[in-house]
Amino acid sequence: MPDVRTIVIAGTGVAGATAALTLRKEGFDGRVVLVGEEPHLPYRRPALSKDVLRDPAQTGRIWLKSAAAWESENIELLTGTRISTFDTDTVSFEDGRAPLPYDRLLLATGSSPRPLPWLSEADGPVVALRSLADAEALRARLVPGASLVVVGAGLVGLEVAATARQLGCEVTVLEAGARPLARVLPAELSEAVTALHRARGVAVHTRVALRGASPLADGRVALHDGDGRSWLADTVLVAVGTRPRTELAERAGLRVEDGIVVDAYGRTSMPGVHAAGDVARYPSGGGLVRGEHWSHAQDHGAAVAAALLDGGSPYRALPWSWTNQYDVTLQICGDPTSPDDLRIDGDPTTFDFTAVAHQAGRPVGAVAAGRPAEFRRLRTTLTPTP
Repeated sequence: MPDVRTIVIAGTGVAGATAALTLRKEGFDGRVVLVGEEPHLPYRRPALSKDVLRDPAQTGRIWLKSAAAWESENIELLTGTRISTFDTDTVSFEDGRAPLPYDRLLLATGSSPRPLPWLSEADGPVVALRSLADAEALRARLVPGASLVVVGAGLVGLEVAATARQLGCEVTVLEAGARPLARVLPAELSEAVTALHRARGVAVHTRVALRGASPLADGRVALHDGDGRSWLADTVLVAVGTRPRTELAERAGLRVEDGIVVDAYGRTSMPGVHAAGDVARYPSGGGLVRGEHWSHAQDHGAAVAAALLDGGSPYRALPWSWTNQYDVTLQICGDPTSPDDLRIDGDPTTFDFTAVAHQAGRPVGAVAAGRPAEFRRLRTTLTPTP
């Protein structure tokens, strides 16, 4: 292996932060520089839609490590800093500081909320949720009696809907598809989650084809669909998925196809440059996929860290995630979305169950609520798709 003395990591999310810590765990004693655009220490992003929105005091508990702990690991944190360009051996910064030579570069720039092309802040109080600043701004608007319309019934949208309802807001969820959580749950379990929200007073509408928005004189916004229906809101949260932040990679000429294309070791099309986490599109199941969950970013960051030192194994992690809504925690692994045989033990309506999804007789995914030990066991019965 060539002598590697300096590794630069672009992105202080969980993929980048985990990679930096893994390098130290693996015994790398060279320079590790972790560069992030946000002014904060690396933090746990899943808490934004739940704990941070509910209670400002929780903000102090989301840091992955204290400033002193990062220093003790001898990891240089450059926060509030943006990399403008890079080539095969040097990164440059937007703030004009001196270019930084590197031996290995890891791109862990993550993803950003996918916008709706016809809806923006010009239409009124329209927000997204990805950063701590986003969460703090949204939290200020979630006062008792305020109306929130959530566009998109995925994990983030429904978690915010649950939190807002617990804070006393009037909440409406608008979903373009046939059912909420279609990307992560089979129909039977999606229906149980939908019923949970409706029982708590959330209005959930599916197959909604929104067509436009109108700002109102009182500061609210009206959303309109193609059937002549309208919904009024003090705040609109757009939660229709994410898109990978590939701008830096594109400027450098890397191969990008809905994410930075990497091999099983996280290597990009440029020698010495790797990518991990939400921004990376990696081989799985005979094609290329992109993971968007915290657990994937953590696992991928750790796996690619070894590859930065020309070691490690091909990345073959089984995707898994969890969601907290009201007093319910759902755990999900594999792909349980479209089984030809769903075997449920327990009662989804009371959220005390396990469910195993099968395709052609083979278990391909599992979901559990209220049974964490059983979920851990089920995870061991599934194998990652090569």
